[in-house]
Amino acid sequence: MTHLVKNKIQQKRPIRSYVRREGRITTGQRKAIETLWPKYGLNRNSNTGKQFFFQRTSPITLEIGFGNGRNLINLAQNNPQNSYVGIDIYRPGVGRLLIELEQNNIHNVKIILEDAVTALPHFFKENSLAMVLVYFPDPWPKKRHQKRRLVNPLFLKQIASRLIEGGDLYVSPDCADYAKTILNSIEDEQLLKNIMGPNCYAKKPLTRLLTKYEARGLRYKQQILDIQARRL
Repeated sequence: MTHLVKNKIQQKRPIRSYVRREGRITTGQRKAIETLWPKYGLNRNSNTGKQFFFQRTSPITLEIGFGNGRNLINLAQNNPQNSYVGIDIYRPGVGRLLIELEQNNIHNVKIILEDAVTALPHFFKENSLAMVLVYFPDPWPKKRHQKRRLVNPLFLKQIASRLIEGGDLYVSPDCADYAKTILNSIEDEQLLKNIMGPNCYAKKPLTRLLTKYEARGLRYKQQILDIQARRL
């Protein structure tokens, strides 16, 4: 293969906002993915839209990068009238969440095991989400890596188009530079408004549990910043 062909192939590959660092997946987590996926999982080429996901009309909240799933479970249990979808790329976390959903008899959660950048436009129609949560996205602090950051102007535009009018986007970075970049991108996005005012941060959402990433950040005295934007 010539260098020219290789370069063209590389140019077509999307930049990933993650790296493969799953760690060890347990036998139980692997078995949960194998056996419980038909019940809770969403697959490509099946269908799109909330009617298919839950077979009912209810507000849908999407959590991107749900980690161990504790926050998603808490929301689902305390708001059974609402529906929730979680997207994550890491199989151990997906397996753990599947086990918890089954053990707690939770029926208002679905899971997508994919990169959020490619999954969002495929699975969700425009004006279909009541809320989108992006808690502690990887900050990629080194300048040469910042092109990998998940929450960029293009992804914000995709999120905004999927939110219903009046729907909210919550982002909680633990990197001041990343947070400032997100604020600037929201100001430039015509479909979104920072509800706290230009370049202002929000209070921590009462519904957001202390995640392991936040706890780790606090131990290292990192500044946790919250952003809330609304679809116009």
